[in-house]
Amino acid sequence: MTQILSSIAIKKKITKELKLECRFLLENGIEPYLKVILVGSNPASLVYTASKKKFCEKIGAKCDIIALNEQIDQNTFLDIIAKINLDTNVHGCIIQLPLPKHLSHLDIGKLVNEDKDVDGFHPNNLYALFSNHEMEKHFTSCTPKGIVTLLVENNIEIANKRVAIIGRSMIVGKPLACLLTNLNATVTLCHSKTLNLREITKEVDIIISAVGIAHLIDETFISHKKNQIVVDVGMNTDTQGQLCGDVNFERVKDHVLAITPVPGGVGPMTIISLAQNLLQASKKKVSL
Repeated sequence: MTQILSSIAIKKKITKELKLECRFLLENGIEPYLKVILVGSNPASLVYTASKKKFCEKIGAKCDIIALNEQIDQNTFLDIIAKINLDTNVHGCIIQLPLPKHLSHLDIGKLVNEDKDVDGFHPNNLYALFSNHEMEKHFTSCTPKGIVTLLVENNIEIANKRVAIIGRSMIVGKPLACLLTNLNATVTLCHSKTLNLREITKEVDIIISAVGIAHLIDETFISHKKNQIVVDVGMNTDTQGQLCGDVNFERVKDHVLAITPVPGGVGPMTIISLAQNLLQASKKKVSL
C-alpha cells in the first residue's frame, strides 16, 4: 500500500520542539523576531505571508509583515531593507516573492544581511551549501531543508539513492541538488526542457518535481516496479481553479511506494524550516 507522506504529524512534533527552543530564548532575554517584506497584494503572497506570521506566533516568536504599496520606488524599498539590516532587535528578514516588475531586476539574495537571511538566499549561505562547509553557521534554503526533513522523519534513505529533481530554480531545484549531493545521493537535475525526461524519472529511486506545471507528472513517468518515492513541490491551480501540484496524485499514487500530497506535504515543511532558521539566527544573540 502506498505511503502518503503527510507533514501533519511531523509539523506537530517539530512545533513542540520549536516552542521549547523559543521559550529558552525568551528566558535568556531574546525574542525571536522576523520581518516579512510584502510588496503589493498578490493573492498567493498574502496567503503565504499570513501563514508564516501565524506559525511564528504559534511557537512564541514575533513576526511583522511590512506591507508596501506595489508602486513603491526602488530607493524607498532599499532603504526599508537597510534599516531592517541595522536593527539589532530583528533576527530574520525575508522578501516575499514575486516582486513587482520594476523591482524584479534586484538581486534579492544580496539585499538581506547573511546573518538575517533566514531564506538562505545570500551568496555566503549558498556557498556554504555548495561547498558543504560550516553548514551549522549558515542558513539552508527553506524548501530544500523541509524536503530533507520530510524524508528523514519518514525514515526514507537518501544516501546512495538516485534522485531526479525537476526544476532548476535558485529557490528549490539548484540548492536542493547540492543539499542531496552533500547527503551522498546521486542527483540528476532536470527541467522543463530536458529531453527524454520520462526515461530519466523511471530509472531513479526518488522523483522531486518543482517545475510549477500542473499535473505534469503522471503514471507514464513512473517505474512499473512500484518502488519509487515521489515528492511534489508544485503549488499550482488546475483547470477548475483548484490547488494542485506538479504530480497528478490520483494517477500516480497507486504506482509508487510513497508520495507527498498537495496540500499538506512540502508546503508546511517550508514554513517549519523558516522558523528553524529564525531560531538559529536568534540563538547567536544568546550569551552563555
